[in-house]
Amino acid sequence: MVEVADRPRRLQGNMGVGELVMSVLAFSAPLTTVAGFVPVLLMFSGNTGPAIYIVATVILVIFSVGFTAMGRIVPNPGGFYAFVTQGLGRPAGLGGAFLATFGYAIIGFFAPPFFAITVQSYVQNNLNGPHIAWGWYALAIVAATTALAYRRIDLSAKVLTAVMVLEVLIVIIFDVVSFLKGSPAGAGGASLSLPWVTDSNIGLALLFVVGNFFGFEATVIFREEVKDPEKTIPRATYLAVAGIGVFYAIAAWAYVTYAGAAKVQGDAKANLGGMFGDALTDLVGRTFVDIVTVLLMTSILASMLSIHNVAARYLYSLGTDGVVPAPMGKVHARHGSPHVAASLIGALWAIGIGIFVALGSDPNVLYARASGIGSFAVLLLLFAAGIAVFAYLRRNPTNQSAWKTTVAPVLAAVGIGVVAVLAVINYSDLLGGSGFVTSFCLVFTFALFVIGMVVARVLRDRRPEVYQRIGRQEL
Repeated sequence: MVEVADRPRRLQGNMGVGELVMSVLAFSAPLTTVAGFVPVLLMFSGNTGPAIYIVATVILVIFSVGFTAMGRIVPNPGGFYAFVTQGLGRPAGLGGAFLATFGYAIIGFFAPPFFAITVQSYVQNNLNGPHIAWGWYALAIVAATTALAYRRIDLSAKVLTAVMVLEVLIVIIFDVVSFLKGSPAGAGGASLSLPWVTDSNIGLALLFVVGNFFGFEATVIFREEVKDPEKTIPRATYLAVAGIGVFYAIAAWAYVTYAGAAKVQGDAKANLGGMFGDALTDLVGRTFVDIVTVLLMTSILASMLSIHNVAARYLYSLGTDGVVPAPMGKVHARHGSPHVAASLIGALWAIGIGIFVALGSDPNVLYARASGIGSFAVLLLLFAAGIAVFAYLRRNPTNQSAWKTTVAPVLAAVGIGVVAVLAVINYSDLLGGSGFVTSFCLVFTFALFVIGMVVARVLRDRRPEVYQRIGRQEL
């Protein structure tokens, strides 16, 4: 039996640059993104999709300049929660933490219905198996990721790394054969167009694209669990952001090449969920697609596990600071993991599945909406973090260049702000519901930030010792 005094007070791990980059890449799950979300982007953007990835990459590489510069000065493992607190104060920091916890938890909820759709189709169509309600498959993947997230992060990193290598190979094969075959005659070829702010649904296209990058925050969230964080974190951040952008831009271009610039948007609208599978069947044959379908299941698992780890660590940070019940801040004696927080995230997802099954929700619609709603919340957090980085570095002069401390943070904040405004303008198209539903979801998301600020003010007056710890200020 481990005595309380012997229990670890911090999370533990030994990830290097490669494992950290793979954990970030797993957040967007290459195969899941290319099969499930690049078609959504093309549905909104058509042949401007690849260029939209490049635009987002430039914005986030510039953001990473200030992000890594501040990371060297603020060695807290709380991610954007810690950064917003340092730059804009504890009330704003807690508001950001509420946005992050909600956002990542909702983003992760895309996986259960998407996994269920994939497995259900495979069992019935490929194995001639029985029809099993999607909720059971969804509960199975929640149980699997919760069990993995409960354990030491090194195990998750090894699982993610193995799966990522295979996923990347599959996407590269898709890219190569698409470019080799080319598009049908008269379909517009592989030509690309540049996006513009007046394009229809440009806000949603940018929202889904930027959402693919959110996992790079993990480079600082896992600070306690990497070796040599001063070198590992900056290298992993730049590699992850640049790699994600280029990788998905090429994959989107492969879609354009295969379908044709003039047809790709229409094909995406008509066959959103089956676009990737049908393209692969045509390009490489049914047998290969069967193998890829199985790998897609593990890809969804890897993505969900990565998001599960991030969401659990936000809850862990809030528990460590005393903002939420103390058990959330507990570290497992043997695994060095935030086991209570990870278990709670899994339980909430299981409850959510039960509710949506009871409501008769369509899993095909549910997964895209969950990803979009959660991504918008984290996008607002990213905007706050951009402002916070600028504010902190201006108040705390260093020997770093003006590019790192002023120019890059300002450019990044403006770019992210434009994306957020465009996402708000197009938000109703994401939900596809009534004006009331759209307004409620928007107001609720913004209200989370305000609620966090109010809670911080209350803590300042009633529990000043907890208020002082907000933003992982006391480690």
